Amino acid sequence: MVNDTYQPAPHDAAFRKQLLANPDVQAAFDVGAIEYAILDEMLSARKEAGLTQAQVAERMGTQAPAVARLENSLASGKHSPSIETLRKYAKALGKRLEVHLV
Repeated sequence: MVNDTYQPAPHDAAFRKQLLANPDVQAAFDVGAIEYAILDEMLSARKEAGLTQAQVAERMGTQAPAVARLENSLASGKHSPSIETLRKYAKALGKRLEVHLV
């Protein structure tokens, strides 16, 4: 049976503004935005270094699935990696970890 009444939600600026008017939605968005910004930094740095997850894992002294879980944990929000893990990841990329409070 086909559901002909399905209408996908709009994803334009007006819809986003309407959603973010709800304080609970805004708070959840803010938390997610931070995690996605960290993930974006990590993936950009790995791409810049020209390394695969397996290569990063080897440099960290772990296995590729662990690096995949680390990167996916930020996207899913199910786990927050430790500062030490992020430091090892950064070092594997030839970078250093910095945390700024603004």
